[in-house]
Order: sequence, then C-alpha cells, then structure tokens
Amino acid sequence: MFNRNNTIIGVILGCLPPLLLWLIFVIFLKNDAIIMDKPAIPYLIAIAMNLLMLRYCARKHFDLTSRGIMIATFACMLLIAIFKFR
Repeated sequence: MFNRNNTIIGVILGCLPPLLLWLIFVIFLKNDAIIMDKPAIPYLIAIAMNLLMLRYCARKHFDLTSRGIMIATFACMLLIAIFKFR
C-alpha cells in the first residue's frame, strides 16, 4: 500500500479541481452558461475546492499532502494570472 501523506499525491489532488472545472466550463459548456459572464467564477470555485481539500488534509494531519495541495493551488492560480493578464 502507498503512503497517503505524500507531497506528490497532494500536488495531483490540487491540480484536479482546476482541470475539472476547465473541462466543464470550456469544453462542455462552451461559454454558453450564464455563470461565464463573470470570468473569475470558475477559478474561484477551483480555489474553494482546493481549500476544502486542504482543510480536510490538515485536520487529518496529512502535512505533506496539505503542502502539495497548497503548492498546486498557488502554481495553478499563478499560471492563470499570467495567462489572463497577457
């Protein structure tokens, strides 16, 4: 069995919500949803999902997994900010 308290698992878990929301909002909805009138909403939802996962892992004392989720959250949001401001 693998160790659940792992930074790599945290990074993977932290990248899932932004990727999932990108698939939902861009590919499936094709910008037809009313919520897409506000371009920051999908990213705020992804941050909220990551914060919930971060809170859960912190309460379970998965420190390395929490660190991985935090790293992925900051990296994804930094990439989004860079590409949105260009």
